[in-house]
Amino acid sequence: MKNFRIRLIIVAVITLVFLAYALPNFISKNSAQLLHLPKKSLRLGLDLKGGVHLVLSVHTKDAVNAVVNQTAEALRRELPKQRIGYDKIENKGKKLIITLIDPSDNQKAVSFLDNLTDYTINNKNPKTIILTMKDKKALTIEKQAVEQSIEIIRSRIDQFGVTAPTIVKSGDNQITVDLPGLKNTQRAISLIGKTARLEFHLVDDSVKISNAISGELPADDILLYQQHIDPATGDISKTPVVVKKEAIISGTMIKSAAVRFGGSLNQPYVAFTLNSNGATIFSNFTGSHIGQKLAIVMDGVVYSAPVIQERIGGGSGQITGSFTTRQAHDLAIVLRSGSLPAKITIDEKTQVGPSLGADSIHQGLISVLLGFALVVIFMVVYYSMSGVVADIALILNIVIIFGALALFKATLTLPGIAGIVLTIGMAVDANVLIYERIREEIRVGRGVMSAIEAGYKRATVTILDANITTLITALVLYQFGTGPIRGFAVTMSIGIIASMFTAVIVTRLIFDLFYSSGTKKRISI
Repeated sequence: MKNFRIRLIIVAVITLVFLAYALPNFISKNSAQLLHLPKKSLRLGLDLKGGVHLVLSVHTKDAVNAVVNQTAEALRRELPKQRIGYDKIENKGKKLIITLIDPSDNQKAVSFLDNLTDYTINNKNPKTIILTMKDKKALTIEKQAVEQSIEIIRSRIDQFGVTAPTIVKSGDNQITVDLPGLKNTQRAISLIGKTARLEFHLVDDSVKISNAISGELPADDILLYQQHIDPATGDISKTPVVVKKEAIISGTMIKSAAVRFGGSLNQPYVAFTLNSNGATIFSNFTGSHIGQKLAIVMDGVVYSAPVIQERIGGGSGQITGSFTTRQAHDLAIVLRSGSLPAKITIDEKTQVGPSLGADSIHQGLISVLLGFALVVIFMVVYYSMSGVVADIALILNIVIIFGALALFKATLTLPGIAGIVLTIGMAVDANVLIYERIREEIRVGRGVMSAIEAGYKRATVTILDANITTLITALVLYQFGTGPIRGFAVTMSIGIIASMFTAVIVTRLIFDLFYSSGTKKRISI
């Protein structure tokens, strides 16, 4: 009986724990508080709660182009130091075309460029050297761009406050995003898709704006526009600004960003802090350019262009631009999460209304209850009182499934409900195997306890084999599947583990409770 007591305690503890986590999802909040139960934590997926489904494309070629541009900028600085004169360096996709001033510098240039191990060198023309990025390096950059985009999007969405989002890679350069319960769709889409490439550029006041607009710009300058938002009407106006092409500070140097309020009208602005490297560069630059304007640029738009009054130490600053509180908050989010490595576009957008989600929940609940009722009736009719034992185990199985989903904060989806319905049938399948074995033992003349023991012993191996292979399949589906398939795999996996526990351990415990004394000579099976 000592072994019996240990099994009884284990079953009781497991039942109470999972019941405590499952129950709050089916009773009122006040009732759960009165019973001192954990908070409701079962998450509903997009198909049950409503929300938005997005398929995003990452322009991975942009990420490759950005790396090639960085190489070009580095060469523009380093070639003169090596006393190699060049006329121009052109970016042609994965290629850099370097035109030398003096063809006699060709071998010297090739010797220096040979250090760029990620590029191949074409040196057929003495005056022109072509650097081509290797395919392996380009593929690595493209893969990293997608992975980095997923992490940045996840960071932004987490700060935005969406519960249980699904963000997974689909295809070579696509990302699938499910945002359950989302109401402000347009704001979230804007937040997700914003590249948020923050840069600081020196304003070049020596160039006339009229000349810049007509295309007369020095090679190291670019024409941008400063955006002004009228706080009263929301109207947007733009002012042309000429800035130096090379950025002094980039968004990768930002350590933190937060919304602050100040000024005569107590307007919101974004305060930021740079990392140690950025702080040093910023301090040195502002100290040597007092009296000049510094443009704060994000995604090619100038937010502000204040005059540098003094050296700015400490690595902190602020971005102003007639923001609303929401705009400032969203800007702080994208700055904290970092800039996307490449442009993102929306290929597909599907809005799932809450009414459709409610219908899915209703239909899913009906399917679960109907499947449960049919199985319960079949087991009672076919196996009499032993069928009731199997039904008790089945109820506990469902409690464990919902309790586990809540405990581990998993997301319940419509395919997940299908997994639960399938699990209901599979749960009693193990009991059918055991009961048929027990019947066989009774037919050959064994006593009740001897038949029960032999039935469980012989059927358990078969049950384990069948359930373990199914569990492996479910785990493979979870590992390689996307959102809906993963939802099915999660409930399927939990259900398989729960059914092995309830069918083998719980039902055996009940039989031991009623038949271990040896007073009952017959079993209702």
